[in-house]
Amino acid sequence: MKYNISVPCLKSNLQHIRKFVVDALREQQLSEVEVHSMVLAVDEVCANLMIHSNKCSPEHFIEVQIDIKGKEKVIFDILDKGIGFDIREHPEPDLQDIIRSRKKGGVGLMLVKRIMDEIDFTKKDGYSIVRLIKNR
Repeated sequence: MKYNISVPCLKSNLQHIRKFVVDALREQQLSEVEVHSMVLAVDEVCANLMIHSNKCSPEHFIEVQIDIKGKEKVIFDILDKGIGFDIREHPEPDLQDIIRSRKKGGVGLMLVKRIMDEIDFTKKDGYSIVRLIKNR
């Protein structure tokens, strides 16, 4: 089963993406914990792309595609035409440094890496594509 949404790169649209993901996943007889962990991962990647890759420009769009492969896996493709970044190359922060410095943020991508089973990054036809895969 496939689902698709495209929204302008405004942080206010993150709520629409979260609802889209919840609605698609709730049809799949997943636990609330599974649904919310995947929503968190997708939300974190989308927020980073909107803010850092697209500078929250309403002229740029972010697209989220969900491909549910039966009871085997859920594939999320997150596409944009911004600068792009390979999440796999983002260094994992030192949690003690974050706590000591009282720095806000910095752990979101670490959570994505721990929630998802596979992460990939490609560029194709002018798009940056972050692929997140969760095995069921």
